[in-house]
Amino acid sequence: MKFRVERDEIVEATAWAARSLASRPTVPILAGILLKADERLTLSGYDYEVSTRAEVDVEVIEPGSALVSGRLLAEIMRSMPPGVIELVGDATRVTLEGSGTRFTLQTLPVEDYPALPVVPGLAGTVAGDAFSAAVAHVALAASRDESVPILTGLHLEAKGDVLTLACTDRYRIAMRELKWNPVDPDVSLSAVVPAKAIAQTAKSMPSGAAVSLSFGGNGESGGAETIGFEFQGRWATSRLIGAEFINYRQRLPREFATRAAVRTAPFMEAIKRVSLVANRNSPVRLSFQGGEVILEAATGDEAQAMASMDAHIDGEDIAIAFNPQFLLDALSAVETEVAVLNCQAPLKSAVLTGRTADGEDVADYQCVIMPVRMSY
Repeated sequence: MKFRVERDEIVEATAWAARSLASRPTVPILAGILLKADERLTLSGYDYEVSTRAEVDVEVIEPGSALVSGRLLAEIMRSMPPGVIELVGDATRVTLEGSGTRFTLQTLPVEDYPALPVVPGLAGTVAGDAFSAAVAHVALAASRDESVPILTGLHLEAKGDVLTLACTDRYRIAMRELKWNPVDPDVSLSAVVPAKAIAQTAKSMPSGAAVSLSFGGNGESGGAETIGFEFQGRWATSRLIGAEFINYRQRLPREFATRAAVRTAPFMEAIKRVSLVANRNSPVRLSFQGGEVILEAATGDEAQAMASMDAHIDGEDIAIAFNPQFLLDALSAVETEVAVLNCQAPLKSAVLTGRTADGEDVADYQCVIMPVRMSY
């Protein structure tokens, strides 16, 4: 195998292929990136759960394949000086040379590399920036507890031209709706994707470009085992979590005793300030009364903090406490100037939504947060 390519053309592609590689793979062969030079160069990574693939236009002098340490190759490509890189590979070694720099790497046996998953049938397309933002907003609520795999997943549901993404860790539920362009206008799909995997993929999705979504079983409801993404010469697949997601819609409160509207950015800053004195398990108390919200936090008698700001309150006065990080995560996903906290009672779940400057409620994002019992 022998090819030449501009350094800037291959750096990002190598990094993309390497992103699926585990830091400590259970099988040594899975530490490698598969390079295949034919009409173009294809770089692939796989860890039995997530696969990544990138294609790059190169000058192929001699077609062939090679398997090399993926993370090391990505670091080497990133460190190479600008200019043309020539890569030559045989059965035992790969040599990279360019701009006075040369690296030689031992290869891994290509014949031992597992077959890569096939990208499933196309289900539809979605705007890359909108999908990336939606994933980032809801994935914050996914559980990190691997003992309950279903809670580490992101639920992706498609009904007609609406995609709904949701995550929960038992203490909160984050949900975001967005439009997409399905192949079948009457499509009905439901899948649970590992939240960590889809979040990493979504970070690289381009702004202003369409992302193709694919599901195993040709997108048939109930038959999907794999999800696939494709955009700008980049592909990724992920296994799906084969379990039914909780019926989170039943847990969304519908009636509220108090609806409090605050300016999103100043509210976040106030929470950050008062939570400086709170230890890891200390909540922030919110008291909504008299046209303002009073924020309080404390660590016993050692330190206390208080801040206040204007709030528009509909309904009863209420004092309610939350994990400050949960509040900040939810508020970071509110894209409107005003956030609305909809409360039932001090110890019942509340729902955070958005509101435009014109006073119109925005329900495409909702975050249900369980309050914390107050000790002060």
